Amino acid sequence: MRKPSALLLGLCISSLVFSASLVSTTSARTAVRTDSAIAQANPCAAKPNPCASKLKNVGGPLAKELQGKPVVVDIYATWCPACKTLEPTLTQLRREYAGKANFVVFDVTDKAKTTQSETRARQLGLDKFFAANKSKTATVAIIDPATGNILAQQSKNPDKAAYTSVLNSAIARN
Repeated sequence: MRKPSALLLGLCISSLVFSASLVSTTSARTAVRTDSAIAQANPCAAKPNPCASKLKNVGGPLAKELQGKPVVVDIYATWCPACKTLEPTLTQLRREYAGKANFVVFDVTDKAKTTQSETRARQLGLDKFFAANKSKTATVAIIDPATGNILAQQSKNPDKAAYTSVLNSAIARN
C-alpha cells in the first residue's frame, strides 16, 4: 500500500500535467489569431451597421422642443466601458454641433436613473426608441425630429466620422 504522501504527490503531479496541457492548448488556439484580425476595424462601423437596431422610426414626430435640428440620442451608463470609450467622441460632437443639433442622454446606470430616463423619453416622443434600446448601452442614434425616422444608429462606435456625415446631411436638409 502506498503512503498518503506519495498518493498526494501523485495527485499534485497529475493536476499539474493537466493544467499545463490545458494552457498549451489554449495558447495554441490563441496564437492562430493573426495580429491583423485583432487590429481589425470596429465591425459596428460597417455599412449596414450589424450592431444597429431594426427599429427604423421612433413612432412619429418628436416633441416640439426638439424640432428643427437633428437629435443625437445616447444610451449611457456609468458602469459601461464602451460608454467611456464613446465619451470623447460625443463631447467633440456636442461642441462642434452646439446650436445645430439636439443632444439627449438617457442614463440607465441604475433603476432610478432608468425610470427618470423613461419618463424623459416619453416627454420627448422617444419612448418607443428607449424601450427598444434601454438595455443596449453605448448606443447612439441620430433621429429626424419631424418624422421620427432613425437616420443612423451605431453601437459602441467611437468613429466621429460615422456621426458627422449623417449630421451634416441632416442639417443641410433643414
